[in-house]
Amino acid sequence: MERLRSIAPGIYVAGQIDAEDIKAAAALGLTRIINNRPDGEDPGQPESQAVERAVRDAGMDYVHIPIMGMPASDQVKAVGQQLADGKPTLLYCRSGMRSTAAWALATSAGGTHSPEAIRASAAEAGYDLSRLPL
Repeated sequence: MERLRSIAPGIYVAGQIDAEDIKAAAALGLTRIINNRPDGEDPGQPESQAVERAVRDAGMDYVHIPIMGMPASDQVKAVGQQLADGKPTLLYCRSGMRSTAAWALATSAGGTHSPEAIRASAAEAGYDLSRLPL
């Protein structure tokens, strides 16, 4: 399965990204990367500032919205505010699951898609949101 997984038009999710993923995101026409990993989550994980430099060097916007566990309402709101402008975006965390959950909750709160459609989009990308309250 592809590392950058499409969950909606112009919206992709991924696990921890590297320089090749940043290049791939730019090649897909994505203009923003949202990092949902808190710094220090795993030993050896790149710090947010290092990822930000690489993303900005590739000509994309960078946003850090760290999420631990289930996305809290303020984190969902922050993700929703970023996605509201329609810019093609990649969200990432360790596995992509928290990023997918944050996207799903923000999308559900926006009322533009049914919970069933949101879950189906996530499932097509390999993420099971059956237990996420939408």
